[in-house]
Amino acid sequence: MAIQCTDEEITAKAAQLGLITEGEDLPRHLRSRVVAALMGEQAGQQASKQPQLAREVVVQPGGTILVDGEPFPWLVAQQPMEISLNPDGISAVRLTLLAKAVQIIKSEPKEEPR
Repeated sequence: MAIQCTDEEITAKAAQLGLITEGEDLPRHLRSRVVAALMGEQAGQQASKQPQLAREVVVQPGGTILVDGEPFPWLVAQQPMEISLNPDGISAVRLTLLAKAVQIIKSEPKEEPR
């Protein structure tokens, strides 16, 4: 997991935790404790984000894609898209995302009880 917090966030969290007072410098030996607390918060926030169904996908001429009115932030390959329209339920759009790297993580095999 990459650490994604700024020095300002670390200092603010340290003050919130009562390790320092506002405006004080954080001692080096306490920094890892504060970063761990911030990472725990980030992990909790990510775990609470449930996948959600898009309300609307709009594919515009020129390749711009809007998802719920927001521009789709990733590059999409200029290959045919598969679009399944279902007027009675959920429709689907299948497209190809471009990435510099792809990582596939396999789960550990479960041991069967003996």
